[in-house]
Amino acid sequence: MKRKVAIVGAGPGGLAAGMLLSANGYDVSIYEKQPYIGGRSSLLQLPSYHFDRGATFLMMPQKWEELFLLAGRRLDDYVKLLPLDPMYRLQFGELRLEATTDRQEMRSRIESLFPGEGAGYERFMKEEAVKFSRVAPLLERPFGSWRDYLGGDLLRALPRLDATTTVHGRLSGYFRDERLRTAFCFQSKYLGMSPWECPGTFTILSYLEHAYGLMHPIGGINRLCEAMAEVIREHGGALYTGTGVSQVLVNGGRAHGVLLENGEKIEADEVIIGADFAHAAANLFAPGVLKKYSPQKLKEKKYSCSTFMLYLGIEGKVPLPHHTILFAEDYRSNVDDITKHKRLSEEPSIYIHNPSALDPTLAPSGHSALMILVPVPNTLASIPWEDEAAAFRRRVLDRLHTMPELQGLEGRIRMEHMVTPWDWRDQMHVYNGATFSLAHSLDQMLTLRPHNRFQEVDHCWLVGGGTHPGSGLPTILESAKISCAMLMNARKPHFTGLGRSIGKGAASWAAPER
Repeated sequence: MKRKVAIVGAGPGGLAAGMLLSANGYDVSIYEKQPYIGGRSSLLQLPSYHFDRGATFLMMPQKWEELFLLAGRRLDDYVKLLPLDPMYRLQFGELRLEATTDRQEMRSRIESLFPGEGAGYERFMKEEAVKFSRVAPLLERPFGSWRDYLGGDLLRALPRLDATTTVHGRLSGYFRDERLRTAFCFQSKYLGMSPWECPGTFTILSYLEHAYGLMHPIGGINRLCEAMAEVIREHGGALYTGTGVSQVLVNGGRAHGVLLENGEKIEADEVIIGADFAHAAANLFAPGVLKKYSPQKLKEKKYSCSTFMLYLGIEGKVPLPHHTILFAEDYRSNVDDITKHKRLSEEPSIYIHNPSALDPTLAPSGHSALMILVPVPNTLASIPWEDEAAAFRRRVLDRLHTMPELQGLEGRIRMEHMVTPWDWRDQMHVYNGATFSLAHSLDQMLTLRPHNRFQEVDHCWLVGGGTHPGSGLPTILESAKISCAMLMNARKPHFTGLGRSIGKGAASWAAPER
């Protein structure tokens, strides 16, 4: 008889776990509270316009190819990926840097804008490649106890982890110009952290972009979620949308199923939580079941920043690249406002997603689907968004209008949808509206992060950004592979790695030669 697995949440982590387990003979059922799949990577539809709700940067496509291979499928049969060149435009006032994976061309662009800094870029690419080769194995296995720190891979990685410095501090060793440091450290926002506080290990994020490049799936990143759902169904799994879970059923410290919001009890041999971890821990367990992650302990954790979003259906084309980031003149002050002072910056940094420059499927002919994202404090800040949202929208649009390409933008808006941190919290069920989940401080990494095998309840597993190895789509996929491999090998004394336990021949983390 097939072992039954109940998965809570159809975000990327839950879908990836459903793919792997259904492909390996498990009876998989996924329960999603929303009427759609994808979670923070879902499709947002306005009349005639389609948007990615959250994640828009797609790096390391080989991790997606690997996932589909492990489920007996080919990614290319489901989704068409297009490379981006430039990867993105970084704008500091009137200075614009367009990033490319062509190392010779990238060095030339850096030299032309920042004379004498090209050598630092070459050193960054060389040294960070070595660091990443040491760090990568730590992202592919669990850290469930302190014994896991004794592995040879960690000993090899330690001299390169740069855990005692910060991302900004590390980049100061490569670049003299503050704008260039910013160009290689803004990726700390993917973790919802300040580069002046984020551990120096995470300079690998910008390295990964420059080594692998960025891709765009036709239809948006949400198409990857739809493709995973297709594979799950092909393997006999079931997905139920508009079907929320109200409680993980626990008896004697062991999960044995879930209670749905409609009152139905679903028995299962294993339960996987793919919902936002802190929200799930606070809401999906009976009082007293959790000790380490009790409501009070959850309040003591550190959380990422949030985001203010505008999804705009625009008449006409927008003459910007796929990704553009408009930095505040005082970027440090802007980041401190978000992470330390918990207030809205007078001059925010703004990310502009313009996929219609490449993908005609997202808007009517001659129109554009434009998404605007502004990092802001999470809901622990005392910002009354019901009063502030309209004024902040005005501030954002006024700042966008300073760009020659966006002058007159507001007059071309035909559809609009706004999302505030309160919406992330109340409608998307993201704890504290922390869009990037738990922060990635040293005291919330590796074994100090919630474990893939949930340590508080037996036969309960975690996937997603709230568990090891962390947030971001590639690492969320790794969390699913780690958790599924452990689940499938639960009767074996040692974890031997996903490549041995689920399949072989998958792509590695190794960067391509350029």
